[in-house]
Amino acid sequence: MMANHIKPDTRNCKRSRELEPQMPDSPQLSPLGKSDSSFSESSGLFYKDEALEKDLNVLKTHMENTHQAKESISKRRSLPCIAPLVTTVEETPQIISANIQGQFPKWLNGYLLRIGPGKFEFGKDKYNHWFDGMALLHQFMMKKGTVTYRSKFLQSDTYNTNTIHNRIVISEFGTLALPDPCRNIFERFMSKFELPAMTDNTSVNYVRYKGDYYISSETNFMNKVDIETLEKTKKVDWSKFIAVNGATAHPHYDPDGTAYNMGNSYGPHDSCYNIIRVPPEKADLGDTIHGAQVICSIPSAKRMKPSYYHSFGMTKNYIIFIEQPLKMNLWKIITSKIRGKPFSDGISWEPQYNTRFYVVDKHTGQLLPGMYYSKPFVTFHQINAFEDQGCVIIDLCCQDNGKSLEVYQLQNLRKAGEGLDQVYHSVARSFPRRFVLPLYANLNAAEGENLSPLSYSSASAVKQADGKIWCSYENLHPENLEEEGGIEFPQINYGQFNGKKYHFFYGCGFRHLVGDSLIKVDVVNKTLKVWREDGFYPSEPVFVPVPGTSEEDGGVILSVVITPNQNKSNFLLVLDAKNFEELGRAEVPVQMPYGFHGTFVNI
Repeated sequence: MMANHIKPDTRNCKRSRELEPQMPDSPQLSPLGKSDSSFSESSGLFYKDEALEKDLNVLKTHMENTHQAKESISKRRSLPCIAPLVTTVEETPQIISANIQGQFPKWLNGYLLRIGPGKFEFGKDKYNHWFDGMALLHQFMMKKGTVTYRSKFLQSDTYNTNTIHNRIVISEFGTLALPDPCRNIFERFMSKFELPAMTDNTSVNYVRYKGDYYISSETNFMNKVDIETLEKTKKVDWSKFIAVNGATAHPHYDPDGTAYNMGNSYGPHDSCYNIIRVPPEKADLGDTIHGAQVICSIPSAKRMKPSYYHSFGMTKNYIIFIEQPLKMNLWKIITSKIRGKPFSDGISWEPQYNTRFYVVDKHTGQLLPGMYYSKPFVTFHQINAFEDQGCVIIDLCCQDNGKSLEVYQLQNLRKAGEGLDQVYHSVARSFPRRFVLPLYANLNAAEGENLSPLSYSSASAVKQADGKIWCSYENLHPENLEEEGGIEFPQINYGQFNGKKYHFFYGCGFRHLVGDSLIKVDVVNKTLKVWREDGFYPSEPVFVPVPGTSEEDGGVILSVVITPNQNKSNFLLVLDAKNFEELGRAEVPVQMPYGFHGTFVNI
């Protein structure tokens, strides 16, 4: 990776840096003794003795690699403590004005809405996992170059019940609620056999159905909110409309507003992954998700061990579901309360299973016959998917180890020093990969034939003797993305390019357990642009297009950037999406925890 130099940062790490890819046909410096002709030419030295030149190149490379390795190790061993970013904060219900540095575009008028955990204990009871914290809603309002901020805790039934009793009453993903201490011993024992109440602490994402906004997680509950006041207005239960036990917090949308989502159902004979369609318009003012339909049910390969999934892919005509070897042991989950374990104890990484792709026609609900498999991997967020030359192309952020959910215990995130470094090194990095799924595989194709017709992608889809199609991915990034800790929280110009061939996506680099940089990835030329400021941690980037433009990266990136340093202010950052240069920031003197997802709503 010696060709992957970072351009000098002339603004003390506060502006973007463009990272050039290492071209596959360029000469490589290597400790194995491969020569690099550019070394002797750039130094102005021309050796007649090729062996001497070779030895000097090897020595130079060894010294540079050793220096880089030491520098890298030094950085990795000095991860700063981020405990304040995963600590309970106070809400800020009254609107406050932000201090603007630089400029916010005058055309940028709307709300940036964010959600994530913000309260991690009630009384003496403490939550165990980052995902368990009570939902805190954030609102940045931008209007004619000004910015204001407010935040409120979601007044869910779970939040209110816990508050009244001053303890954790409702179990969460990684925390089992203990029996009421006011009960006698027999009553506490018998309570283990009561069905656990399902939390409505929806803390993952803002979603939209029929023009209304809801806070969603992955249970059967959503909370409808007024995005102007941040007040909860209604609690909605998916299971009252269709036979599912929950739905993802990452639906997809057609241009007309039709929404698609996925949710599981569990029965005595099978477990199914269900594709859901919600119509775009209300029949009357009181409508929520009325008219929702299950258009396709895909049986789980293992009835009592369906796969966990966080998102799915969608093109103009197809839904792509990925059954991955991150398994939910239903028996463990059902008996978790009796066994004294949280729900998370029932999720395990089982790489003895391969990953499978399912493709469904979203207009007819028909499951296509292609059997697409790949080596075991885990994906939490898809980047984009599109159709070309009779294939579905799906791009994903992938990890080769699915144990990361276990790592995000609060006690791990709050560590410091060597303990924090050990936790970080135990987490698999996430990288963008492309898979190609030929829709109409040639039945007469020879075994071992690559069925992908795409000349621009090295991803392959090879026919096997049993008729299955083995899919190998293409990396969508240069090698130097590894130096940024991989990438997650991917976002695109969704309104104009979701389901279409595209050029760019944006995400967070992870040189820490939370994002510590913003990255723009060019998936065609495989280059990066990076924004980073030492000691600050940016959230998921949100792309907002300039009104009237058709350019894919014609717009701005918004990200909430926070710091554990109590002497510095958190801020809303705005970057030019094209060159990744900072346009401005809106500083807010309020403590904020690190959150999950969000959206921008024009006003």
